[in-house]
Amino acid sequence: MALRVGVIGGGQLARMMVPAAVELGLDIRVLAEGPHMSADIAATAEGDYHDADTVLAFARDVDVVTFDHEHVPQDVLRVLVDAGVAVHPGPDALAVAQDKITMRRRLSELGVPVPDWAAVQDAAELRRFLDDHGGRAVVKTPRGGYDGKGVRVVSDPADVEDWFLAVAEAAGDQALLVEELVPFTRELAQSVARRPSGEVVAWPLVETVQRDGVCAEVIAPAPDSAGRLADAAEDLAVRVAEALGVTGVLAVELFQTDDERILVNELAMRPHNTGHWTIDGATTSQFEQHLRAVLDLPLGATGAHAPAAVMINVLGGPADGDLAGRYPDALAAHPEAKFHFYGKAPRPGRKIGHVTVIGDDVDDVVYRARAAAAHFDD
Repeated sequence: MALRVGVIGGGQLARMMVPAAVELGLDIRVLAEGPHMSADIAATAEGDYHDADTVLAFARDVDVVTFDHEHVPQDVLRVLVDAGVAVHPGPDALAVAQDKITMRRRLSELGVPVPDWAAVQDAAELRRFLDDHGGRAVVKTPRGGYDGKGVRVVSDPADVEDWFLAVAEAAGDQALLVEELVPFTRELAQSVARRPSGEVVAWPLVETVQRDGVCAEVIAPAPDSAGRLADAAEDLAVRVAEALGVTGVLAVELFQTDDERILVNELAMRPHNTGHWTIDGATTSQFEQHLRAVLDLPLGATGAHAPAAVMINVLGGPADGDLAGRYPDALAAHPEAKFHFYGKAPRPGRKIGHVTVIGDDVDDVVYRARAAAAHFDD
């Protein structure tokens, strides 16, 4: 009988696990939030991942449960564990990824370098932080933010007055996360994978380019990152994975400062946008590796196929919504490019797909990848 993997969430990450599962001979099943999701090709159930009974019924028919996102509530995760379901990554690890204040607190306890930060509950506390940090800072909602959402650069507490109102109205001890505005020179990301028996592997360190808070480009390996910087990033990510007990892929987003330090910005305990280049550019993709890891199978090699791989996100897409109409020209003009689309309708700012090109010269590869992706822009 084939090993059965259940994925909670029907987004594009679950969708991209499907080819890897097929190649490994796995039975992959998806609990989608509703119809017409990206991963509907493997959706065997639809339902609310906030409902413990729904999730438990789905989980009883698989060997391991993993995730397309980190948003499944802790009480639901605990129900699964108490019922004897193998859940990877587990609730304790996911708790760190689900709440940015918990993440900052735990990383600080571990001695991992992070931006200076504080949890603030009102305007007075934020004002004190601003006064101590040059008058500007980054404020984040602890939960639910992504792709620039839930993040504001502020110079006055009034800039997040609506968020403080929400904090005041919420039950429990709620707060916002405020961080120093880091003067970074570039953003990097280090992905690793860990399986329950302890084996850990790492892919090359990558550079990411953000536009309006959204990842637009990934260059692998990160230019000028050989030696000390790459070793430091890998060591840091492995240390975090082991200390938090992460099972599966862990992506660590980093700031590099002008004095060559690296600071942890975010963590994701699942395949991540910054690792999509591995589908076409590495011996083992992050999606195959994640499946291997959560099933505690030996992990695959992580070397790159070429000296350079560049992934460009297709953001928004054509205004007329006709992706298929762009294929002939794009495929003819760029036969070396690999096009991946997520079954999503085009919408301004939305990640609807990505394009990857590999080659020997990074500048040439960047140019060709951008040109290929541009066929789907207006």
